[in-house]
Amino acid sequence: MKSGRLHDDGLVRCPWPGEDPFYMAYHDTEWGVPEYDDKALFEKLILDGFQAGLSWITILRKRDNFRKAFDDFEPAKIARYSDKKVEALMNDAGIVRNRAKIVGTVNSAKSYLKIMEEGPGFSAFLWDFVDGKPKVNTFKTTASVPAATPVSTKMSKELIARGFKFVGPTIVYAFMQATGMVNDHLVTCHCHETCSKLKKPKRR
Repeated sequence: MKSGRLHDDGLVRCPWPGEDPFYMAYHDTEWGVPEYDDKALFEKLILDGFQAGLSWITILRKRDNFRKAFDDFEPAKIARYSDKKVEALMNDAGIVRNRAKIVGTVNSAKSYLKIMEEGPGFSAFLWDFVDGKPKVNTFKTTASVPAATPVSTKMSKELIARGFKFVGPTIVYAFMQATGMVNDHLVTCHCHETCSKLKKPKRR
């Protein structure tokens, strides 16, 4: 049962970033902030898939490398990756070299493009699962935060049905937390109230 943690800067945060400045910055500025951009959501979903079996901080530290290796996560480019490109990625020490995840990313890019062609977009498709607005939770300890929910299970099943890979219920819930579809900052965390007020799409 871990509750909010008081840091040297006088702020109380969720305990998971520890004292790592890089991780704390991600917690303060990105995690739980509602994301409505189609391409940004695609990137985060793919990176969460690469996290499977690893820690998120490992992926976060390699994020710039991933962006460079995967053409800034441009789905139209990734969908056309050849076997030669997959082999090049398998030799890229800057990313997680897992063939199934790399090939899965190509498949997911193709599925993303289909959604973009068929309807209102990837963002609208995903946010519809939470009725278009963040669900604000009021957890007091990390032990209270679920690993998956009925909504993440439903989203997972739909993504899998559409051809996405590495999108199990737990991965999807981590994705929902990161993109602000759910606000799982502990109530004692200084970001809880801030993120609770961010309910409209960001203008870009």
